[in-house]
Amino acid sequence: MNIKLLSGAMGLLAAILVGIGEYLLHYDPLARFADGGFVFMQGISANQTTTGHFLGVFGALLYPFGCYHLYLMLKSASPKWAFTGFIVSALGFVIGAVWISSRASISALMQLPITPEISQLIGLYELRYETLLQVVRITTLFLSIVFVLLILNGKSSYPKWMAIFNPILLIIASFITYLVVPQIGKHIMPIALNVAFFIVFALSLFVLLKQHLSYKPNAESSL
Repeated sequence: MNIKLLSGAMGLLAAILVGIGEYLLHYDPLARFADGGFVFMQGISANQTTTGHFLGVFGALLYPFGCYHLYLMLKSASPKWAFTGFIVSALGFVIGAVWISSRASISALMQLPITPEISQLIGLYELRYETLLQVVRITTLFLSIVFVLLILNGKSSYPKWMAIFNPILLIIASFITYLVVPQIGKHIMPIALNVAFFIVFALSLFVLLKQHLSYKPNAESSL
């Protein structure tokens, strides 16, 4: 099978699995995402978070393959920068797998009465794991910058309009949707990064398949 197609499909599957996992871990019908702390996790059952935990962790392992797909699609514009974007984003997703593996545990803490001891544990969690989330955001920003610049270079496998659909801009769009249309946004907000990468990989596969369908080998190559 074509490695570009396979790695892109794995990236798309990662976005789906981690998206479902994070939705189970994070979705709050009251949309208390802006209330500070982890209040939005209160009331989520242990069974739900356990399911979300395993989907998220195992799904996250597929994201580096999706990053490799992006590298293959971008490398004709600049092999060095495309590979740098691949390494940085793949490492970011490895760190992201560690982060998401912690979410069921903090959810369990949030189901308990908030005592000084529990507050201390939450503080340690924020230091140890929310710091990792900031790293994921930085690596995603870096990938997005590389993605946009190499596409606008005009030598990648993408048409230039694809630059609009970069991960950071799509994540920002999710936040805007939450603010403008909260009834829809509250479903997207908990999984914003995965929604962004689902769109990126889906469009990337669309571009790739369109190129394959439109490719017509010349007479010499068919001999």
